[in-house]
Amino acid sequence: MSKLTQYQARQADDSGFISYPKDEHQTWQALYERQITNLPNRACKEYLQGIDALNLPSDRIPQLGEIDKVLLDTTGWKTAAVPALISFGRFFELLANREFPVATFIRSKEEFDYLQEPDIFHEIFGHCPLLTNPAFANFSHTYGKLGLAASKEERVFLARLYWFTVEFGLVKAQNQSLEIYGGGILSSPGETLYCMGDVPERKPFELLDVLRTPYRIDIMQPIYYVIDSIDFLDEIARMDIMAAVHEAQRLGLFAPQFAPKEKAS
Repeated sequence: MSKLTQYQARQADDSGFISYPKDEHQTWQALYERQITNLPNRACKEYLQGIDALNLPSDRIPQLGEIDKVLLDTTGWKTAAVPALISFGRFFELLANREFPVATFIRSKEEFDYLQEPDIFHEIFGHCPLLTNPAFANFSHTYGKLGLAASKEERVFLARLYWFTVEFGLVKAQNQSLEIYGGGILSSPGETLYCMGDVPERKPFELLDVLRTPYRIDIMQPIYYVIDSIDFLDEIARMDIMAAVHEAQRLGLFAPQFAPKEKAS
């Protein structure tokens, strides 16, 4: 999380209010209106229930206090305003305290379709709806506590667990079709459509396999892992995750299903 970013998070005033310029509210509105139409029959029902509970505004960037009121009432979580990029240590510390980090900036029009670092649309629209769900909230809390106690080397493997669940996870619907619960997909119009298509591979969730699967943050994912239900996240939280991390370290990574990232000349 040490890479440079062009974005600057906006600061709250003494009352906790964050002022955004008109063009940034317009960016939120455009992102919201485009993505909300992609969700029916694609997003999981628990996420859609969270969208309803949060009652997100469509025409402006919400204030974090509006989100906090709902999260505190449902699962005891709240948001935490952070800069564009934070350390892994700070990230795990926040999750361990049931605080979800939200970078208080929104993407530029030049990066409207794809953004590598998480902005406020990704965090609030992509992740916060599912934080109203007890199983998702409990998994996130457990993950934070594990990461806080982990070594630097162990955190690299833990990052893959988060990537293939919270960020890019799929779940089986009651009719055995696939639905989306990963916030990285749900906040991306392109990946929302792509992940359901014929190109990527979709595999049943196996903890050790997930921990051994390489990924890149700057491409559409070649592989997604599928859980049987959102409640299965509670089962993952009860697994001996760190024992699996140590076994993954011993076995090493699978061969990547993507080309190496080209270095800038």
